[in-house]
Amino acid sequence: MEQTVQETGAMKNMVPRKKRKNLTQDTLAGYLFISPMLIMTVVLMVIPILLSGIISFTDWNFIAGLKSINFIGFDNYTKMLSDENFTRSLANNFLLMIVIPVSLFIALILAVLINKATYFKSVFKVIYFMPFISSFVAVAILWRVLFHPTSGPINGLLMSIGIDNPPAWLADPSFSLISVMIIMVWAGIGFEMIIFMAGLQNIPQDLYEAADIDGASKIRQFFSVTLPLLSPTTFFLLITGIVGSFKAFDLIMILTNGGPAGSTSVIVFYLYEVAFIQLKSGYASAIGIALLLLILAITVIQWIGQKKWVNY
Repeated sequence: MEQTVQETGAMKNMVPRKKRKNLTQDTLAGYLFISPMLIMTVVLMVIPILLSGIISFTDWNFIAGLKSINFIGFDNYTKMLSDENFTRSLANNFLLMIVIPVSLFIALILAVLINKATYFKSVFKVIYFMPFISSFVAVAILWRVLFHPTSGPINGLLMSIGIDNPPAWLADPSFSLISVMIIMVWAGIGFEMIIFMAGLQNIPQDLYEAADIDGASKIRQFFSVTLPLLSPTTFFLLITGIVGSFKAFDLIMILTNGGPAGSTSVIVFYLYEVAFIQLKSGYASAIGIALLLLILAITVIQWIGQKKWVNY
C-alpha cells in the first residue's frame, strides 16, 4: 500500500516537470522562429538608432572618416531651436497632417458607398487603389503636367470659367504645399478605402437589422453603429497616416525639391540636405533623433487618447 502511494506521488511530481519541459521547449521554439526577424531588426534598426544617437553629439563629417569625430555635447540640439530651416520644415510637417483627416473622411465615404453598391464593386476598388500602387515618379510627373502654370489642364479649366489669374501651384510658395497635400490625398485614399471596407465587412448585419427595427434612420445607423465599430480601423489608419506624413520625402523630392523658397521642405527632406549635401552628419543625426522622439511622443499620446473613443 505504501509503495502504491509513493508511486502515485512520484507520478504527480513527474507531470509538472513534463509540463515545464514542454513549456521550455515551446519557448525555445518560439524564439527560434522569431530570431531571423529579431536579428534583422536589431542590426538594421536598433543599432543604427543607437549609433545615430552617439553621432548626434558630434560635428562629424562621414567623408572625413572616424578620426575626425569631435564630441560637442548638446550643441546640435540647441542649434535646432534657432535653425529657421528646421523650424520651417517642422511647421510644414504639421501642416501636412491636415491631409490625414481629409483623406480619412473621403476614404470612409467612398468605402460606405462602394460597400452598399450592387454592381461594379470590384471595378471601383481597383480604380481608387491604382494611385496607391503606382510609381511615385509617374504620379509626380503626371501632377507636374496637371499643375503647370501656363499650359496645365487645371489652370486651363480655371481660366475657362473666368479666373484670369489662377495660382501657379507648385511654382508659387503660397500654393506649393497645398498642391502637395492635394496629391497626397489623391494617392492615399485608395489604401484607406480598402482598409475601411475590410472593417465594414466585419460589422455584424444583425446590428443594422436591430437598428431598423428600432426605427433608426440610415444616418443614425452610420453614427451609432458604423462609426463606433470602425474606430479600431480609424485608429490604425490615423497612426500610420501621421507617421507617414512625417516620413514624406520621395514625392517632395521629385515634385519640388523642397522649393520654391523652402515652402515644401519637410523634416526628412531637410535631414537629407544636411546629411548628403551639406555633409553635416552630426547635425543630421540630431535631426533624426528629434524626429524619432517627436513621432514616439505623438504615438504615445494617441495610444493614451484612443481609450476614450476606440471601441474594441
